[in-house]
Amino acid sequence: MVEYAQSQQLDRVFSALADPTRRAILKTLSRHPTTINDIAKPFPISLNAVSKHVMVLERAGLVRREIRGREHHCRLESNSLREASAWMDYYRQFWEQRMDALEIYVSKKYKALKKGTAHGKFH
Repeated sequence: MVEYAQSQQLDRVFSALADPTRRAILKTLSRHPTTINDIAKPFPISLNAVSKHVMVLERAGLVRREIRGREHHCRLESNSLREASAWMDYYRQFWEQRMDALEIYVSKKYKALKKGTAHGKFH
């Protein structure tokens, strides 16, 4: 059950990161915490739309929102991003090893083929 919950969290993170507006919001928050109003300024969408994007980022555990009076202050939460990065690192290493093994195999086959054709043989 724990693995399923972790999988759901990872799905939420990647889903949140799939949107360019949400990635831009994260980039803004990586510089410093700020309000929803300040986050919304550079975007050609409504404040309500930005707030919905922030809610998706919150559900993914990428952003923490704190309400102070009438202002919503947001800051980056890096734990979920770290977990997603660790997941990608694991599979990056796996595929790099597989690609290295494939490269060695192809290189050996190519050398053997070259050697065979040098003597007029084809395989």
